[in-house]
Amino acid sequence: MAIKPKIRGFVCITSHPEGCAKNVQEQIEFIQSKPAIKDKLNVLVIGASTGYGLASRIAAGFGAQANTVGVFWERPASNGRPASAGWYNSVAFEKAAQAQGLYAQSINGDAYSDEVKDEAVELIKENMGKVDLVVYSLASPRRTHPKTGVVYKSALKTVGEPFHSKNLDTDKKVINEVTIEPGNEEDIEATVQVMGGEDWEMWMDRLSLEGLLAEGAQSVAFSYIGPSVTWPIYKDGTIGKAKQDLERAAKAINKKLQALHGHAYVSVNKALVTQASSAIPVVPLYISLLYKVMKEKNLHEGCIEQMYRLLADHLYNPKGPQLDEAGRIRVDDWEMREDVQKEVFSLWPMVSTENIDTLSDFKGYQEEFLRLFGFGLSGVDYEKDVELEVDFPNELKSVNM
Repeated sequence: MAIKPKIRGFVCITSHPEGCAKNVQEQIEFIQSKPAIKDKLNVLVIGASTGYGLASRIAAGFGAQANTVGVFWERPASNGRPASAGWYNSVAFEKAAQAQGLYAQSINGDAYSDEVKDEAVELIKENMGKVDLVVYSLASPRRTHPKTGVVYKSALKTVGEPFHSKNLDTDKKVINEVTIEPGNEEDIEATVQVMGGEDWEMWMDRLSLEGLLAEGAQSVAFSYIGPSVTWPIYKDGTIGKAKQDLERAAKAINKKLQALHGHAYVSVNKALVTQASSAIPVVPLYISLLYKVMKEKNLHEGCIEQMYRLLADHLYNPKGPQLDEAGRIRVDDWEMREDVQKEVFSLWPMVSTENIDTLSDFKGYQEEFLRLFGFGLSGVDYEKDVELEVDFPNELKSVNM
C-alpha cells in the first residue's frame, strides 16, 4: 500500500519504511564523509531508535567501526498498519551495519525493566565482551519502576507559578497564547522518576556488577537548557527537576567509573525537532525562529551533526572533552551564541500568524517533523505501494512484548 502522513497533535501515526531507510542512509553518508572518530568501539545505546539515540548509534557505528547493542520499544507492522518509525529506522541501521561487517543487535522492550537489562547483559557477554561507551537516550512518558511496580507518568508543568507565553499551534499554523499550570510534589516526583537519572544509574550499576565495562569506559546522557523563554517549563519546570537529577546521577556514575579511569557526562544538546520536543509548549515556536537564524548563519545542525561533534570533539578528543562550569559537555554552543540568541529574540515579539512564514522557518520545522517518520525525503516514491512488514536481519530480541 502507498503510505501518506497522518498527523494527530504532535505525533504522526504513520511512517514510511523506505523513507525511514533513506533518512538513516543519509545520516550514515554524513558520518562517512567526516574523519574517523576512533577505531573499534563496543557501544550500548539505550533509547536507540530515533532522534539523538539513533544518531549516536549511527555516529559510533560508521564513525568508529563500533559494534552496537541498541535498546528501544517500538511497534512492528500489523493489520495493515505501518510499523513505528523507530522500527523501520532500526531495521535500516542493522542492515547497513551488517553490510559493513559490524555487529549490531537490538532489544525491543521496556528499557526500565530488569528483564531488558538481563537480555542486554547476555548479548554483551556473548558478542562484545566489554562496553566502551554507554549512551543513555530514553525519552518515555512513563516508567514502571522495576523494584516497586509503581507506574510513574511524567508531567509537563511549571514549578511554583503558572507560565503564560506566546506559542505555536503546529496543527493549525496559528500563533496563540498558552498557560502552563504549576505541578505539585507528585508531578515533580513522577517526572524525576521517569526522566531523571535513577534508571541510568541502574544500567551502569548492572554493567559494572557483571564486569562488562571496559577500561576507560564512558557514558553520556542528554539534556537541554535553552534560552530563558523556555525555562519556566523546561529548566525550572518539572522537566528541569528531572534534568537536575540526571546531573546528580552523572556525578555518582562518574565517581564509580574512576576505578576504570572512565567518565560519565551529561551532554547539553541543541534544540531540534524530535518526537519529544514537539510535545513541549513554546518550544516549536522557538525552534522555528532558531532554525531561521542558524540557517542564515550557516550554523544549523541536525541530530547526526550534533552526535558527530559529541563523539569526535569531546568524548574521543585526545585532549578530552571541553566542559562548562558545571562539568557538562555543551554541543548547544552554537545555538547559545550571543549573536544567535539576540536575533532569535528580536524576532520573538514580532512573529504572528500572519508573518510566520517570513519571520520563522516553520516550513523547515514541518519538513523536519515529517522526516522523523520517513516522509519528504528526496528519491523516495511516495505514490508507489510499499511492503509494510520489514524484518530485522538479525533475530530481534523482544522482551515482554
